[in-house]
Amino acid sequence: MKVAVYPGSFDPITNGHLDIIERSSKVFDKVLVGVLVNPEKEGLFTIEERVKLIERTIKPYSNVYVKSFNGLLVDFMRENNSNVMVKGLRSVADFEYELQMSLINKKLDPNVETVCMMTSSEFSFLSSTSIKQVALLGGCIKGLVPDEIAKDVSKKIASRKINQHL
Repeated sequence: MKVAVYPGSFDPITNGHLDIIERSSKVFDKVLVGVLVNPEKEGLFTIEERVKLIERTIKPYSNVYVKSFNGLLVDFMRENNSNVMVKGLRSVADFEYELQMSLINKKLDPNVETVCMMTSSEFSFLSSTSIKQVALLGGCIKGLVPDEIAKDVSKKIASRKINQHL
């Protein structure tokens, strides 16, 4: 059974992420969405909230599940019996970054392979950061994030705005 890990911070998960998840679920026996605790980034959502939001969006895919992790991705992959990671690419800049990460991961564990999927064109401009900015400035995020979580993102942004003014 081939298990692929799709790692990321997913803060929040976007329709671009969901596109890669859906397509990966058709290629691999199982897809594990690995939610990374990134100490360099202050998240909008807690790691637990991100996992719950993702769980709501992946319900249609019986072979996709989600777990959070911190530490090295290659260790997480080993713990979950996977030697394949899936990465979504939107641009040449993404490719350059992912190539470097792939080489580092390969150095840490020669058995790890990286499979890159080109994003679908309708999602090529999406990032979690841009969605947070749009929501923060009062823009509509419908169609940018899964419908199941759009209200959660808007509520979280609104509560952040209120807390910043206190």
